[in-house]
Amino acid sequence: MLKVDDINVYYGNIHALKGVSLDINQGEIVTLIGANGAGKSTLLKTVSGLLKPKQGNIILDGQSIIGKAAQTIVKLGLSHVPEGRRVFANLTVEENLELGAFLRKDKAGIKKDMESVFERFPHLLERRKQLSGTLSGGEQQMLAIGRAIMARPRLLLLDEPSMGLAPLLVKTIFQIIDDINKSGTTILLVEQNANMALSIANRAYVIETGRVVLSGTAEELNASEQVKQAYLGMQ
Repeated sequence: MLKVDDINVYYGNIHALKGVSLDINQGEIVTLIGANGAGKSTLLKTVSGLLKPKQGNIILDGQSIIGKAAQTIVKLGLSHVPEGRRVFANLTVEENLELGAFLRKDKAGIKKDMESVFERFPHLLERRKQLSGTLSGGEQQMLAIGRAIMARPRLLLLDEPSMGLAPLLVKTIFQIIDDINKSGTTILLVEQNANMALSIANRAYVIETGRVVLSGTAEELNASEQVKQAYLGMQ
């Protein structure tokens, strides 16, 4: 479904991504593991059209999306939940969700999908008329995911969905991610909590200082001594 081929990205003189290649098959959850500053968020922003690579190609469903505007990439079936949630604080929960569907014209489908989001996130239903800036961190994360789902993506990019959340909420968020995947959405997941990410992923890539240094099935990386010592909190 997605092929990232030899991507090089710069911030000024800083070489942030150095020849990164990866692929994602339809129906998979693929996770990117790495320390802060390794280039994981940069990769997601590049895939979703927010950053332009200096070199390399990104192919979605057989079509190059390099140079395409972010909204065009959303139309092609890719949604991005950014790090830090980025909800529109001065808009209600409902208005945030409506914005997720801004490229769609099917009013009946939008209404049905909003009901589906409220079914998946009952907390949001209770707060549908509340300003999203007044929600808790966990509720904002649910809203950010719900807003992305409103675009009906076939590929969903999630950047640090568990960041800053209480352990119980982290478990809930990961159950929701797993459920979204089981309902037919392919997922590319960036996550600091490597244990949780590997528990739901099919495959994983390890990124260090802008390069992919390791890849394999989730089971393989879970068993890797290198990964255990660096990312899973085990010596």
